[in-house]
Amino acid sequence: MRVFIAGASGVLGRRLVEQFVARNHVVVGLVRSARGEAIVRAKGGEPRQADLFDAESLAKVADGCDTVIHAATAIPVKRKTIPADWAMNDRIRRKGTRCLTEAAAKIGAKTFLQQSITWVARPAGNSAFDEDSPASNSAVQSAIDAESIVKEAAAAEGFVAAILRGGTFYDCDSAHTRMLADGLRKRSMPIIGTGDCVWAMIQSDDAAGAFVTAAERPRNGVWHIVDNELVSVRDLLEGFASRLGAQRPRRVPVWLAKWMAGDQTVAYFTNSTRTSNARFRRDFGWAPRYPTYREGLDQIVAAWNREGANNAAARVVGA
Repeated sequence: MRVFIAGASGVLGRRLVEQFVARNHVVVGLVRSARGEAIVRAKGGEPRQADLFDAESLAKVADGCDTVIHAATAIPVKRKTIPADWAMNDRIRRKGTRCLTEAAAKIGAKTFLQQSITWVARPAGNSAFDEDSPASNSAVQSAIDAESIVKEAAAAEGFVAAILRGGTFYDCDSAHTRMLADGLRKRSMPIIGTGDCVWAMIQSDDAAGAFVTAAERPRNGVWHIVDNELVSVRDLLEGFASRLGAQRPRRVPVWLAKWMAGDQTVAYFTNSTRTSNARFRRDFGWAPRYPTYREGLDQIVAAWNREGANNAAARVVGA
């Protein structure tokens, strides 16, 4: 295949480049900077710069690709966010998706893969849900809109559209995971309330593997890409702190957390995503390399320990 990836230098995107290249596919990666070009080139891809919000610009650099993947995001890296912080991410989901689907139609692409999030379909009562549950969580309306844009374009233009809804991403090189770890080390990342809500997580390497699997066996549909096991926020934070050699996280009541971090952050840490990967495993025979948060956290901490040892060795050499 010849694959065009929007967001190719991001946490998911650079993994997609690497894994597609490892499978002997040609990858063209959309980037915004010289740094992004270097990342994509180092992973074996062909970097291209274009305007995500201009279909003609995208079609020009994606010409000849048979598969288009929308993995671009602009998730704010801060603990307390306001709606304005999400404006660019919402624009990427809405206008970016529309421009990418228009570009896919212009170049005659056969397959379009859209990154989404599982909690678009989370019920108000935090009960269990799956891919057939209605996407009605207005808190993430832009993700719902992006899915609709993809489905409508696929129906009109005739390409295959696969929507992969990821769980909560975690990995060794994202700013969000490092921010979480830093908070745990400093005991400034508490467990809010009881910590009993549960999350469907996904290690970013496994998320990328799921995209490669879906691209190689294209079919229309929506799938949830998550670990094999749910984890409570309490177990996740305590397990991560333990692996980091940090003290157990503090506990704070919900009212105090809202005052300190804002309603949006508290809602994120106190709402459950009770879903599974059963459909994707059944339809594609896929299995995650890191089946639960335990293996995923072990990999992250091991990678950081190697990174620390390498940095220390480099300092010694340079002394």
